[in-house]
Amino acid sequence: MAELHTLARPYAKAAFELAQETRALPHWSQTLKTLAAAMSDAQVAALLADPRLSRGDVAAVLTSALGDKLDAQGRNLVGLLAENNRLAALPAIAEEFEALRAAAESRVEVEITTAAEVAQAQQQALLDALRKRLSRELVVSWKTDPSLVAGAVIRAGDLVIDGSVSGELAQLRQAVVAG
Repeated sequence: MAELHTLARPYAKAAFELAQETRALPHWSQTLKTLAAAMSDAQVAALLADPRLSRGDVAAVLTSALGDKLDAQGRNLVGLLAENNRLAALPAIAEEFEALRAAAESRVEVEITTAAEVAQAQQQALLDALRKRLSRELVVSWKTDPSLVAGAVIRAGDLVIDGSVSGELAQLRQAVVAG
C-alpha cells in the first residue's frame, strides 16, 4: 500500500499544483474522486487486466465510459497514467491530492469515537479544544463504540489521542508485561 502511495504522490502533486494555478481545487477533487471510483468497478478492473488491450485502448475506453464527467485535462491525466501503467494508482492519487488540499486549506479530518453518545455541549467543548490545539478547520465525524468502555479516541491525520478506558487498560497491560 505504501508503495502505491509513493507512486501516486508525484501525480497528485502535479495535479494539485495545476489545480491551484487554475483555482480549480474543487473541480480536480471531483475529477479524481470520479476516476478513483471508476477504478473500483469490477468491469474496469477486468479491462485493466485484459492483455489484449494496449494502454492506449484502456485509456480510450475509460475516458469514453466517463464521457462528460472528464474535461480535457482529466482525459490527459488518464492518458498519461495509462501510458505509464499507473491507472491502478488513481485511488491513491485521489487520497494524496485530498491530503495536499486539506493542508493548503488548513483543514483536517477528525474522527472522534466515543463509548457512548456525547451531549452537544461536551461535543462543542471538545471541538473548541481541538481547533485550538490543531490550529485548523475541522471536518469531524462522530462514531460510537461501546467496547471503549468510557472515554474517546480522537484521530486527526497522524495524531491519535486515546483517552478511552480500553486504551488505558491496554497500556497498563503492556506495562505489566514489559516490567
